[in-house]
Amino acid sequence: MFNVPRSESGLSKAVRIFELIYHAAVHDLRKSHTNALMGLFINVLQTMVLVAVFYLMFAIMGMRNSQIRGDFLLYIMSGIFIYMTQIKSMGSVVGAEGAASPMMQHAPMSTFISIVSHALSALYIQILSVVLVVFLYDIAFKPVEIYNMTGVFMMIFLAWFSGVAIGLCFYAIKPWMPSVASVGSTIYARANMIASGKMFVANTVPWNILVMFTWNPLFHIIDQARGFMFINYNPHYSNWLYPLIVSSVLLVLGFMGESYTRKHASLSWGARG
Repeated sequence: MFNVPRSESGLSKAVRIFELIYHAAVHDLRKSHTNALMGLFINVLQTMVLVAVFYLMFAIMGMRNSQIRGDFLLYIMSGIFIYMTQIKSMGSVVGAEGAASPMMQHAPMSTFISIVSHALSALYIQILSVVLVVFLYDIAFKPVEIYNMTGVFMMIFLAWFSGVAIGLCFYAIKPWMPSVASVGSTIYARANMIASGKMFVANTVPWNILVMFTWNPLFHIIDQARGFMFINYNPHYSNWLYPLIVSSVLLVLGFMGESYTRKHASLSWGARG
């Protein structure tokens, strides 16, 4: 029938978009598990298992004495937290609804809202997991002392930002080559178990070995985070500007690729997956 057009101010449009992002983020959080607390518990459990595995590995290999002076378990947690933040945010963005998804048939919904909501849901669950694990460690074992708390959290946000940028690049090529995007993101996540450098301190590694890791933005983020976390460690072979620049470039390339893909989207792509 008749449709009376309504003029919307810029503020009301922004509020509507933020509301839609919020609901999409909540939907993404509940997609893995209907109980939000259970979803958080599963993520915390994954983090604690990974910390326990690396702790036992370092203990068996006798590498505890060669690391940073300070809390050894906190040293392991610093690498695990940042690694998990980047990998989880990348995976969440790669798994966002594409341009050919049925969700995009609803007028307010868009790929941008889908990407942002998935990225924010990953950040939310990771921040909660980090705070909860550190809190449990503080009350159950020993008081946690962090030299620069703000700097550590900035590195966690940088790891999230880099994960979103890398995930967006895989997201852009997923409709064209779904297998390549899926396998590529998996290979990146598995390779960073070693290439991220979370198992060693950059200042103690010979240069001929260090050059194999300095290309990786995650390596710089983890090393810088440990510089902020421990008063006795001053990173000489890493900086936070490099991952910020690389991530910004990848984010722009990812949005360019996503824009091109969206313009050429076809509903028949869903039959190829």
